[in-house]
Amino acid sequence: MANEKALTTHAESFSEWYNEVVLRAELADYSPVRGCMVIRPYGFRLWELMRDRLDLRFRETGHQNAYFPLFIPQSFLAREAQHVEGFAKEAAIVTHTRLMSVGEGENATLVPDPASKLEEPLIVRPTSETIIYEMFSKWVQSYRDLPLLYNQWANVVRWEMRTRLFLRTTEFLWQEGHTAHVSEAEAEEETLRMLGVYREFMEGWLAMPVVTGRKSESEKFAGALRTYTCEAMMQDNKALQNGTSHNLGQNFAKQFALKFASEAGTEEYAWNTSWGVSTRMVGGLVMTHGDDKGLVLPPKIAPIQVVIVPIFRKPQEGVEVLSKAQELSAALAAAGVRAHVDARDNLTPGAKYYEWELKGVPLRLEVGPKDIAKQQVVLVSRVQAEGEERKQFLPEAEALATMGRRLDDYQALLLERARARRDANTYRGVDSYDRFREILDGAGGFVYTGWCGSAECEAKVKDDVKATLRCLPFEEFRSPEAPATCIVCGQPSTAEAIWAKAY
Repeated sequence: MANEKALTTHAESFSEWYNEVVLRAELADYSPVRGCMVIRPYGFRLWELMRDRLDLRFRETGHQNAYFPLFIPQSFLAREAQHVEGFAKEAAIVTHTRLMSVGEGENATLVPDPASKLEEPLIVRPTSETIIYEMFSKWVQSYRDLPLLYNQWANVVRWEMRTRLFLRTTEFLWQEGHTAHVSEAEAEEETLRMLGVYREFMEGWLAMPVVTGRKSESEKFAGALRTYTCEAMMQDNKALQNGTSHNLGQNFAKQFALKFASEAGTEEYAWNTSWGVSTRMVGGLVMTHGDDKGLVLPPKIAPIQVVIVPIFRKPQEGVEVLSKAQELSAALAAAGVRAHVDARDNLTPGAKYYEWELKGVPLRLEVGPKDIAKQQVVLVSRVQAEGEERKQFLPEAEALATMGRRLDDYQALLLERARARRDANTYRGVDSYDRFREILDGAGGFVYTGWCGSAECEAKVKDDVKATLRCLPFEEFRSPEAPATCIVCGQPSTAEAIWAKAY
């Protein structure tokens, strides 16, 4: 039954609002295993719709799906120094293969069997570069074997101390693409291509505008040559790293003997890339569009795009109204719309309205005996453009014929609103460190400044205001006039940087 208690508002506590929405919209729940979550069917359907669209784009760009082991020999992780440093503190380790019972009665307990201790500990997959490139080295002998374009849908484990549903959990779901190429130029092209696929998906399907750019040396992926990122702004003005694409250079190829005979007859090391997005996108979706009533979902990835609520008082009216609701649902399904009839008889229409608004369903159709007599339906939009009526009385035929366009308009509206909100909280031309700190210590947002390239200046910002350098933005996002000096030290700027507090 619907819980109609009002949510904590954005203004009261964005953090509490987020947790309440995730739980009450039945996206996920806390697990008995600390740091892990249970993704509930509604939340998992969201992930499936994201996954299906991305998987199509991966296949369209020439990639194949494969699956690699969950367990990775500890020695594999140790081969690449930067890589092991980046993941050592998060690694979950398997040391034994079985348990044994000790003690008797109420004092009996289970402990690892000393005789089952592994000769080499196994790491529970935090990411798969090492084991995948070990296998690539077996499969590649010649330049004719390249490129290898693989993707894996899997779970990973990174031991987190502070967790939040979807945003940071010990176990999460993701995809990780891994490729091998004959040249750095080809690897760089692949890296940027997949970043573009991510941006296209985030903006076109999640209605989530992102800024793309390159990570600094301190923020790049452990073991990468270069890391590129999609950075989104949440409604509390914090940044969310929503997806990354890495040019790994030849670092892993050299450690795992991933070599090939070139066309010229020389032996060369392959060039690798990796790229990934995760269930973190679900959390990002909640924080990008949700309001004080709950979720607001873009139609393209909404599990239910149109909910139909039959309304009647007398049992004899129910047969006709439910029949009409099913007829409307079938007509919408035939047009490719994901529709659902809420025929539950233990909830009032008002309780149903509350629940489906909490769950972010874009459009609602209401139909009762009077509507049937007038051959009309009532259409209610979860959100609407300025000046648009929230509730409309439409001829049934018109509602059905225009539903696809209405959903497209709704999708475009969400992207437009999110982009306007990001732009309103973006700051350029900040010319003093005091003003810089004032913004980041206050309401926050994306602050564009000059940066000298110094790791010391980057660390000072992190220490002073707990903000990080999100990326060095690509040209289309840069300021019309490049900042001349570093916001921290005043030395000549070598790049424009975006700073923000982040999840």
